[in-house]
Amino acid sequence: MKIYNALTSQLENFKSIHADTVNMYVCGPTVYNYIHIGNARPVIFFDVVRRYFEFQGYTVNFVSNFTDVDDKIITKAISEQEQEITIANRFIEAFYKDVERVGSTTQYLAPRVTEYMSSIIHYIETLINQDYAYTIDGDVYFRVTKIKDYGQLSGRKIDDLIHGSRIDINTKKENPLDFTLWKKTDIGVNYPSPWSDGRPGWHTECVAMIKDIFGGPIDIHGGGSELMFPHHENEIAQSRAIDKHPIANYWMHNGRLNIEGKKMSKSEGQIILVKDLDVDYMGFRLYTLSTHYRSPINYTDDALLSYVNEWDRIKRTYTQAFYKLDLAEYLDNIPQDYSEINTIYQEFMHAMDEDFNTANAITELQNIVKLTNQKVREKDALEPLLAALNVFTAFLQILGLRPGISRMSKADRNIYQEWTHARKNKDFDKADRLREKLTERGILA
Repeated sequence: MKIYNALTSQLENFKSIHADTVNMYVCGPTVYNYIHIGNARPVIFFDVVRRYFEFQGYTVNFVSNFTDVDDKIITKAISEQEQEITIANRFIEAFYKDVERVGSTTQYLAPRVTEYMSSIIHYIETLINQDYAYTIDGDVYFRVTKIKDYGQLSGRKIDDLIHGSRIDINTKKENPLDFTLWKKTDIGVNYPSPWSDGRPGWHTECVAMIKDIFGGPIDIHGGGSELMFPHHENEIAQSRAIDKHPIANYWMHNGRLNIEGKKMSKSEGQIILVKDLDVDYMGFRLYTLSTHYRSPINYTDDALLSYVNEWDRIKRTYTQAFYKLDLAEYLDNIPQDYSEINTIYQEFMHAMDEDFNTANAITELQNIVKLTNQKVREKDALEPLLAALNVFTAFLQILGLRPGISRMSKADRNIYQEWTHARKNKDFDKADRLREKLTERGILA
């Protein structure tokens, strides 16, 4: 398996730190609003990464945090005259609903910043004691220039950042690049620390939680490409200062999902919320996976609709194959190995092994759909149909695409057979009544 490592800008063979285990951290949301479809892209992609590792037999320790203390949350709380925790809890619950909508798992460790405040404060204390951070008037800043390879992840140089930087000049800082580890404030919720009552800087939260949870370097750190600088760069700087490693052996970043070529922006109102999508969410999931994760997606309604229709076709073929085998009570059999089906399977796995190329993997999904359609129409082809369906099912499980099909009960089979008999005999009134029953049971769409 090969992964493009953003830290080295190279495609590298993957080797986990611990045998048969992948430790993985993905930056999660700041919970002050509903997530938009751009926010959903890493939720979907890194879920597929987890699924594929698990399919290959790894145990995956997947962690993704909630930033539940932040200026944006405080501003929201003040404007709505509510407590920060109320705002955070509301949008954490909403986030989980959206994660489920797009077909990703919610079964992972999800630490909240407020639960790790003592660990974060201790982490900052360590940076100060090792002279990588300094305090001024209750604020704490990190000394960026002490990290000789600062900028390696994003490809930026310290001198260039200083001379052409957009960084706000803060006369209290030793250097304009130095970033905040602790912010003194009396606005909104704050926490006691050795330096002041305040709250942590964003760039320290994730790195401190990773150290607390994993206790050492991890295999993969992921997130959106917009986090590469300064967030992930600053995480690496702090980890190099304390632990002399860059947190993760592999750094992965997904490209943006833009609207009309522009970044989605809550402040400018140019967003589409996940909860407001009025389509089959599996079609949306298929849409996001149809582009290689490192490339941007330029969203259009027409493009999304084409993949929603494609998903309908995929699901329809899967349903026809599943119920044909189910009615024949053939699903529990063990099929032989068919070279044509095996070739598709191997090509799918090869695509996933080449830096999780889901775009090419979906091409193989479409190939198995085409082959399954052929076997559905053939008579006396139950065994090759079962072989195709098993591969079909594996592809859907890895990509996290849910057809929502389950085995028929005996009563379902009887109704289905009556429906088929009524159609054959052109008893259309009876066929319509039976079809309605089958539709209610989710057997027919």
